[in-house]
Amino acid sequence: MQSDDLFVRKLRQPPSRSSPHKSPRESKSLIGSGNSRHNGGARSLSESEFDPRDKGSGSPSAPRFKDPFILLGLAGNSQGPSAHEVKEKPPEGDPVAPRPKSFAHHDIQSILFDPFRRRESEVRKNVRSGASAASQIRTNSSPRRSLSSPEDPGDPGDGKDNDLLLSCPYFRNEVGGEEAEGQKDQGWDFCSVSPLHAPLISFPVRGPNASVSVLEEARERIRDSSYFVEYQDLGALYYRKYFYGKEHQNFFGVDERLGPVAISLRRDERESAQGVQYNYRIIFRTTELKTLRGSILEEAFPSSIRPNSSRAISPKKLLEYIVSEVNLQCLRLASNSPKVPETLLKLDEQGLSFQRKIGILYCRSGQSSEEEMYNNEVAGPAFQEFLSLLGDEVRLKGFDKYRAQLDNKTDSTGTHSLYTRYQDYEIMFHVSTMLPFTASNSQQLLRKRHIGNDIVTIVFQEPGALPFTPQTIRSHFQHVFIVVRVHSPCTDNTRYSVAVTRTADTPPFGPPLPTSLFRRSPELRDFLLSKAVNGENAAERGGKFLAMATRTREEYLRDLARDHVTTTTLDSCSSKLAILSLSKKRDRAGSTGTGDKGGKGTRWAYSVPPEFHSSGTLVWTVKAVSVSVSESIYMLGISSEMLVLVDPKKEREGAVSFHCSCRDVLGWTYSSKGGLDLYYGRAGRLTLCPIASNETEVENEINHIVKRLQVSKTIHGRQ
Repeated sequence: MQSDDLFVRKLRQPPSRSSPHKSPRESKSLIGSGNSRHNGGARSLSESEFDPRDKGSGSPSAPRFKDPFILLGLAGNSQGPSAHEVKEKPPEGDPVAPRPKSFAHHDIQSILFDPFRRRESEVRKNVRSGASAASQIRTNSSPRRSLSSPEDPGDPGDGKDNDLLLSCPYFRNEVGGEEAEGQKDQGWDFCSVSPLHAPLISFPVRGPNASVSVLEEARERIRDSSYFVEYQDLGALYYRKYFYGKEHQNFFGVDERLGPVAISLRRDERESAQGVQYNYRIIFRTTELKTLRGSILEEAFPSSIRPNSSRAISPKKLLEYIVSEVNLQCLRLASNSPKVPETLLKLDEQGLSFQRKIGILYCRSGQSSEEEMYNNEVAGPAFQEFLSLLGDEVRLKGFDKYRAQLDNKTDSTGTHSLYTRYQDYEIMFHVSTMLPFTASNSQQLLRKRHIGNDIVTIVFQEPGALPFTPQTIRSHFQHVFIVVRVHSPCTDNTRYSVAVTRTADTPPFGPPLPTSLFRRSPELRDFLLSKAVNGENAAERGGKFLAMATRTREEYLRDLARDHVTTTTLDSCSSKLAILSLSKKRDRAGSTGTGDKGGKGTRWAYSVPPEFHSSGTLVWTVKAVSVSVSESIYMLGISSEMLVLVDPKKEREGAVSFHCSCRDVLGWTYSSKGGLDLYYGRAGRLTLCPIASNETEVENEINHIVKRLQVSKTIHGRQ
């Protein structure tokens, strides 16, 4: 295996001339029955539009392929500042050498990790956020008209409205029938959930792209509901699962370019078809909210690094190989304080919470303003009927579950509230009519101090209510509003219509909103709770919350580097390998073989590169296209469980442009131009070609992709 340095040098070489001979691979079928049975798949690209040697912007001779950092698609596209914000030009970062090809990423976040990126949250200044951005714009328009205005120099809104919801500056509306991102004809079977009668709502069995997080676990083991949770960083549990309470090493320091950093290392063993293997796990944390999480099998290291005995690879060599961008001289071994692992847990899981608080406002007939809704003292029958569908009314005094800052001792925030559980989440609702009412205060601050600090708010409208607009709301935190209008309340024919609005910097989220009405049923509850949970997860990817999370993360990292380190440097630690060595030693020196048990004297011989047996995700840079994937440059990731296409330019939307289980890959065929047609699901086809500097390297990359797929298919064949 070539070293990382050699890989970088190859990428920086000018592209070789085209080989004079024809590629030895014609349209050769490896698995399945060939092209004839896949007539319904995506079109194949013609030679002129999908040639890995072309000299356009997608060519290896283009500037972005002369630098590994740009090649991997990690350079962000800078957007021009809008009128309501001022951006400073972020400082230039150094190019990042690509991870070793043998590094197996744990999750999507790890694939997107770029320690030199200057996040939007770090360079924004004076940004109004949430409903407050819209409420600053005042017009004299009729409340029945769209409130976007030519006087607004910034975002005018999307122009979409209906009887429930008006178009609003700095907001994006969902009124029903919008196509869900990542669900356009991916070649899947569809399941249906019906608001009135089946089938009216359809969703793919494999879920939306925004729901993809951990890549080395089967999706079926995670999913237990009609809808998927989106924008959830389940990879944050990596430290808890593989490091916490186990023997491992932590190193902290302050890098002059990266700022405070924290690194965790562990060597463990895993059982495989080849027997027992050693695996090196790493977590690399910077102030960037993305974290590098993954592993490398010991046999996948270059021979110059790999030990010839039971001793582990030294931490210094390990870090030089995997994270060469960090200044190793700044690192110190962490102390043995019990606070260290606890702080690392909090640091890694700061954005992962399974408790949610959701506001609910009550809007009577003829009402639309924030003040009118807050001043509705008690709930009417239609509102009470709706609340009973969402959750259970609980007595606050003595309540021992998640209370969302409500008083469970003295009834100062009301005597009762609404509580429920949804999938893995505890949800407490801040219901306006259950919070204290103050007759002498028209602003109802005792109510607003809770609901005004909720990211997601449900607005319940009685028949005859005026359309809702976020312009009437004054809050920096309220970013998502789910508007529910009841029809024929308190009858056997009660129905509900739904519309959703979100801030412009909140990415779209599911489940998709149907055009039909919902009946009063568990399906409506499932839909609303899923929409609310996903809405909060999506909103937290916006500028305000990113800035808050980044500040908190940096404080954790600086505290660790300042107060929880020893004087032991990485150099002096390199000879103290007992921490990373396993108690169960194996003498593996001087023998090469394929033994079945991984016993004494065994060093594995592989028919394919050893990293292809990793559970994590190996990454290639490819050009790809299908019916649901626009032609572009992507990062192709293949784990033991899943295949994904990642577009770093769409990081805000989750970056995943396509995914499928390796179980659903039916087969693949080579094309005469060096590409690969991959067939999946029901007549789905994905055409891809690796990006490399010459035909030989393209062919090598294709062969590696095929080998990785073959190993994954073999794993599932044994299950």
